[in-house]
Amino acid sequence: MNLILETPRLILRPFEKSDADELFDMDKNPNVHTYLWQTPVSTIDEVFAYIEMVQKQYEERGIGRFSTILKETGELIGWTGIKFVNDHVENGNTNFYDYGYRLNEKFWNKGYASEATKAWLDYGFNEMKIDAMHAYTHADNGASNRVLEKHGMKFMEDYFDEDGAKWKWWQMINPNLK
Repeated sequence: MNLILETPRLILRPFEKSDADELFDMDKNPNVHTYLWQTPVSTIDEVFAYIEMVQKQYEERGIGRFSTILKETGELIGWTGIKFVNDHVENGNTNFYDYGYRLNEKFWNKGYASEATKAWLDYGFNEMKIDAMHAYTHADNGASNRVLEKHGMKFMEDYFDEDGAKWKWWQMINPNLK
C-alpha cells in the first residue's frame, strides 16, 4: 500500500515490520490500555501479529490503521486511521467504517490525535467517499470523546459490552452528501 497522508506535524503511513519496537513500547503500557479492555501486550510477537493483520486489511480493503510519525523527529507516536469493521459486531453493527487511534502516553495532550482525526475524516469523506464514519470510545475516556465531538462526530448512544463496560457510539455522515 502506498498511501501516505501528511498534516502540519505528522506523517500517516502504512505499518511496516520495523515499527514493531515502537508499537510494542506503546502497547505494553497499562496506562495506554486504561480504556481499552485492560489488555496490554506482553510480547513483541503480539505486535508482529497485529502488523500482519493490518497489512492484510490493506490488501483486502485498501485501508486500515496507519503508523503515525512525528515529522520533526521521525518518532512513531502511535497509530491512527480508518478500519472497515467486518470481523465482529460492535453495538449491534458490523460492516462499517470505524475511525480510531492509539497514541503512546508520552504524546498525549499535544493535539496529535486531533490533527490526525481531521486528516482521516477528510480523507474518508473526500477521497474514499464513505457515507458514514463511526467510532466507539469508552464512556470514561473524556479526551477521546472530546476529540471526536470537536471534529463533528455526533454522539448517538451509550451501550454496554459483554463485560458490562459502558461505551459511546459515534457517527458522522459524509458532509458532502447533505
